[in-house]
Amino acid sequence: MPTLAHVTRISLKNILFPTDFSPTSSNALPFARTLAEIYGSSVLLTHVIPPEPHRQVVPDRVPAEDDGVWEDARHKLEEFKRDPSLSDIPCRQLLDRGDLAEVIPAMIGEHAVDMVVLGTHGRRGVRKMVLGSGAEKIYRSADCPVLTVGPNAEAKGWKLRRILCPVDVNEHCEPALLYALSLAEENQSEFIVLAAVPMVPWQHRLSVDQENRGRLESLIPEQAKDWCTPQFLIRWEHPVEAILKTAEDRQADLIVMGVHKARAAGWSAHLPWPVASEVVSRARCPVLTVRV
Repeated sequence: MPTLAHVTRISLKNILFPTDFSPTSSNALPFARTLAEIYGSSVLLTHVIPPEPHRQVVPDRVPAEDDGVWEDARHKLEEFKRDPSLSDIPCRQLLDRGDLAEVIPAMIGEHAVDMVVLGTHGRRGVRKMVLGSGAEKIYRSADCPVLTVGPNAEAKGWKLRRILCPVDVNEHCEPALLYALSLAEENQSEFIVLAAVPMVPWQHRLSVDQENRGRLESLIPEQAKDWCTPQFLIRWEHPVEAILKTAEDRQADLIVMGVHKARAAGWSAHLPWPVASEVVSRARCPVLTVRV
């Protein structure tokens, strides 16, 4: 496997912060603030009014009954902006109507967004299949990295001291790994690279460990070795358990992982067991997803 290209310093000029005004979305605000302080970012406070089913909206004319919904959302955004934690952070408000998977990518392009930060209820199983997942819609359709704050993530004293980057050595993992390395360099973080290799008989684990450890080491650009000593871990659990156990054991402050582009609408788009959504719903730290 070839070595990755050189590490490029990232820039976070604009952070998009979608909110539905719930406590869950507010729980993600401290993480957005911390990143904005580190990178000198502006925060774009965003609310997307969901489309109402079976309603035909005439172009350039909003039905009178919708005016109240729009005005209510606008007032809530104004109130949200007055949160004391944002008093010294440059903020703007964005309000739109439509499907998250369409509106958020459009906003990202129009406003040159570098990262999205959002909170999620972390729905799993049947509830997720029935209700869907707004967070997953966003991080599978966004063209920029998305920091998702699950229900178990702890905000108090959050700093990027340890970054965990799980990779699949058999897939295209370069974007996520390079982004994780950039964050680690900027914040002088410990950097942990993890590969989960399940269902390996114990008698073969030594050779499999050595092979995969070598493949992980080959992924790190030479220039990165000047400022960090990555830790390489091989675990024998399935990916979700391997990631969560490693994050817990190493007290990771951030998990950075690749996700694939959104699939076609339908049953497969809402299966409850994709690795990223399961990790987000259970991790005690935020999860940064990077499209691969």
